[in-house]
Amino acid sequence: MIQTQRLVLILILGLTSMVLSAQQQPSGEDLSAMMAKAQQYTQPAEHHQKLERLVGNWNTEMRITMQGAPSAASAGTSTVKWIMPGRWLQMEANGSLMGLPMHSITLMGYDNFKHSYVTTSISTLDTAMNRSEGDFTPDDKALVVYGTLDEYLTGEHDKMVKTIYRFVSDDEIMIEVHDLPIGEVNTKVLEFKMVRAPAAES
Repeated sequence: MIQTQRLVLILILGLTSMVLSAQQQPSGEDLSAMMAKAQQYTQPAEHHQKLERLVGNWNTEMRITMQGAPSAASAGTSTVKWIMPGRWLQMEANGSLMGLPMHSITLMGYDNFKHSYVTTSISTLDTAMNRSEGDFTPDDKALVVYGTLDEYLTGEHDKMVKTIYRFVSDDEIMIEVHDLPIGEVNTKVLEFKMVRAPAAES
């Protein structure tokens, strides 16, 4: 009996949904407006094209910074490519951090609806998935994104972090990670230099 009642309820809900959908069918004009909006928010545009400068093979140097004093550099490599052409970039890096081997992957794109560049990063150094979003500076010389991360060594959750991608030239990018809760000075905790690899190394 209970199963029969549940079946009847499901059928009623389904029919009600169909009736409402039929009543809300858009007119031809409304449909055209919807399609135009869909085009605006779902198709790559000039914001995505700005990410093209990241594409390529790179030699990298990573430094940890503590109280404004950088550590010795650790060498590595990075490959940046479109995984969905014109939409999403994959930045894959291999190297070491404080003597530990590191492999990281960052996905980057532009969210038309948010009007923001968005990133998602993972690495072999932990089990976290870190996200951030932001925009280019007015002169297009840097991409600045903000996000949060958990600091398992101190037990802190959702620490605010700023990451800056500085486009020094067509062949050099400097990435800085800033730990904002530190205060107003000496917030940079990591520096990641990317120099485009010669064609023979690519």
